[in-house]
Amino acid sequence: MPYKKLKTAVLIGLILIFFTTIFAPGSTDYPKLNPMPWDNTTITVYIDDENVPEHYSPSYRTQVESALEYWSNGGNGQLEYTPEFVIVEEDDADILIMWVENLEEDAGVQDGVAGYAKPYVINGRYERVEIVLEVGNYQGYSWRQYGDTTMRDLARHEIGHALGLGHSNDRGDIMYPSYDQKLEADPLLLESTRPYLIAGMIIASSIILYYGIGWIHSRKRREKLEEEIFGDQDDEE
Repeated sequence: MPYKKLKTAVLIGLILIFFTTIFAPGSTDYPKLNPMPWDNTTITVYIDDENVPEHYSPSYRTQVESALEYWSNGGNGQLEYTPEFVIVEEDDADILIMWVENLEEDAGVQDGVAGYAKPYVINGRYERVEIVLEVGNYQGYSWRQYGDTTMRDLARHEIGHALGLGHSNDRGDIMYPSYDQKLEADPLLLESTRPYLIAGMIIASSIILYYGIGWIHSRKRREKLEEEIFGDQDDEE
């Protein structure tokens, strides 16, 4: 093969390799900690919303319940079974979910960890899993409360571990080992200001209604007056 043709063929080959590497789909291999971790698919869950830290929001329980529903409806599609969750009031449940103020300070975990699931394993089966979630973290020196969407995603992730899933290498998967703290309203601030917001809405609605009724009456008076004035002129013509 002539040198120029060989050079061209090598160049084309390198270009094909480059674009194949760039646009090739990611690995479809999904790591699992334990494909069938529980003896039964009916799993009891205790949500400890009584022994809570200072900045716990009552809305967090709703987010955990939403996360449980997410997995019972198939989750990210990687489970080999369909879990059925039963929320109980006894703390000896299969899965115990609790909150702390901050995991770095309260549990000594490394920076960036917002929750963890700790399974107790006997003969390859989960006897119990403790899930601990923090309610916020520090950004520099300022405290940042987690919003409801962030808490829901954290709960989904840790419940996924409790169901036997490992971490995913897909950033779009709920089991990716990182989280994006959403720019959300502080749920505690919303809760504390809710009465004022409702009162403000009532006052604003009352003002709008008052001026609206006044405008309607004014329009009717104007129409009546115009009818009296211009109506007489029409009659005279």
